[in-house]
Amino acid sequence: MLIRKAYKYRLEPTAEQAARLAVLCGHARFVWNHGLRHCLEQLDQGKKIPSAFELNKLITQWKKQDDLSWLKEAYTDNLQQKLKDLHGAWVRYFDKSLAAEKPRFKKKGKNQDAIRFVNFNKYCQLDGKRVKLPGKLGWLTFRKSRQVHGIIKNCTVSHKSGHWYIAFQVEQEVTVPFHPSTSAVGVDAGIARFITLSDGSYLKPLNAFRKHEKRLAIEQRKLSRKVKFSANWKKQQAKVQKVHTRIANCRNDYLHKASTKISKNHAMIAIEDLRVSNMSKSAKGNVEQHGTNVKAKSGLNKSILDQGWYEFRRQLEYKQHWQGGMVVAVPAHHTSQTCPSCGHVSKENRRTQARFKCIECDYTNNADLVGALNVLERGHRLLACGESALVAQ
Repeated sequence: MLIRKAYKYRLEPTAEQAARLAVLCGHARFVWNHGLRHCLEQLDQGKKIPSAFELNKLITQWKKQDDLSWLKEAYTDNLQQKLKDLHGAWVRYFDKSLAAEKPRFKKKGKNQDAIRFVNFNKYCQLDGKRVKLPGKLGWLTFRKSRQVHGIIKNCTVSHKSGHWYIAFQVEQEVTVPFHPSTSAVGVDAGIARFITLSDGSYLKPLNAFRKHEKRLAIEQRKLSRKVKFSANWKKQQAKVQKVHTRIANCRNDYLHKASTKISKNHAMIAIEDLRVSNMSKSAKGNVEQHGTNVKAKSGLNKSILDQGWYEFRRQLEYKQHWQGGMVVAVPAHHTSQTCPSCGHVSKENRRTQARFKCIECDYTNNADLVGALNVLERGHRLLACGESALVAQ
């Protein structure tokens, strides 16, 4: 079985190398924006989005223009990969099943800059804690915290919060794995409890954003008082980005630890098929029809997005694939209102946020645990009978 992994490390470029990386990222960002502008013009004229091959052909034309002749200093592979990413973003946008956002222009300092180097074995070289990259970069050192296993296909250099990182994408040929466990578990996601398992265990929410919200507000308030684009404004903006990065790192660390623990202990994981983007929509309404309970819904949306449910599911899926297990996504409707004992469905069954008591058979339990039990039961039915068994629920 062929699996793909990524190994990410902190880069330590010299001042000259960091300046060159910034220039290469600027070239790639400009090409993305220029290509996006061309695609929007094509759509306005009623034409189709150009293919990745057609977009790459534009690079040669742009380099011949007098006002864009500086693109000749760029590393062409970086530009081609950036336009390939742009085409992929359009493909995801037009795929309605993915509900992806429309590609947007990249603004300097607002987005994470990144460039990709392909054909690693041909143009690049790895030697211990050093990596040799084309584009007039030469040998760069990085913090090699673990060994790279597999065949390196490409690498991506990115810049975030004042630091440079390099990620190696590798391919590994492994035997088809068999999960060491034989157990199955249902997972219910929530706010009061991050996840509740059908075996009765649960994990408390980290609430990374809530913990750093006050510090973020202080730094953002300081930023609002600076003269925009001044030296002090840029320094303060870096501090705001640092807080955001810390929040993201704390959340990712927590999700990785939780998903790894569950993946190692259970062969089959049933999880709710949540539509997080729909659940976290604003209740503000519009001019004609104002929303209700806007402040309460805003707080709920903030708590939902702070949990990272989608990322947690994504991590579970690829980790189960590596382990030889499976993840089954089931419909989430009425999971916490259905009695796992008699099957009665009623809103009155869930008396409070945490208390469940069936009005038919008096079955009592924690509401989140009831949801996890129902998710597991639906997962078994989905594997045994197919989706039609769930639609009739």
